Order: sequence, then C-alpha cells, then structure tokens
Amino acid sequence: EVQVVESGGGLVQAGGSLRLSCATSGFITDDYDIGWFRQAPGKEREAISCINLSDASTYYADSVKGRSTISYDDAANAVYLEMNDLKPEDTAVYFCAADEVGATCEVDDFASWGQGTQVTVSS
Repeated sequence: EVQVVESGGGLVQAGGSLRLSCATSGFITDDYDIGWFRQAPGKEREAISCINLSDASTYYADSVKGRSTISYDDAANAVYLEMNDLKPEDTAVYFCAADEVGATCEVDDFASWGQGTQVTVSS
C-alpha cells in the first residue's frame, strides 16, 4: 500500500523559507508521480508542484514558479518542496499525494494522500 506523510510546516515570516518533506513508502517501482497541493481556508485544493520519480520531470504552478523547488531523494524515499520568498497568500494546509505516472498534475489524478501540514506566513 502506497503511503505518504508530510512534515515541515510551521509559522514563518513573509520573505522566509520552508522545506516541506513527504516521506513515501509502499512503492514497488519508480513509475509514480508525487505531487504537492495546498488548500487555503474557503478555497479549493490546488496543485502547486509535481515530480515524476522515474525521469525527475517537474511541474510548477505559476503561483510558486521561480521560488519553489521540488526534489526526490531516492535513498531517503522522500520528496521535498523548498519554498522561498514566502508570502501571506501561501498560507494553507499543504498536502503530499502519490499515484502511478499520469499525464497531468491535478488533484483528481492522485489517489494516495497524506494528512497535510499547516504553513502559516505572517506579514
């Protein structure tokens, strides 16, 4: 059974940085996508970044492009999302999710979800 567990959230001042971690388990092959998503109060869950574990191809939403980096540590079975220049509008619960390799980085493409980690950016 594929499982993912997020960690690394917290309270940070605007302009600061955070590294979110997604511990993964249960993968038989590397033919999986891992995605990071977020959901702010009163808003729909949105995709912000995805990585294909087999070829390391990545996707970034415009909202985080240029100030975020997604990466995969094969030895640690973990996916990281480093976010810089954080803004108050980045405040949300951040979720990690996994699924077999798909065509797009969208919420509906992913079946295995973590519980989420809160990120709060103060102004």
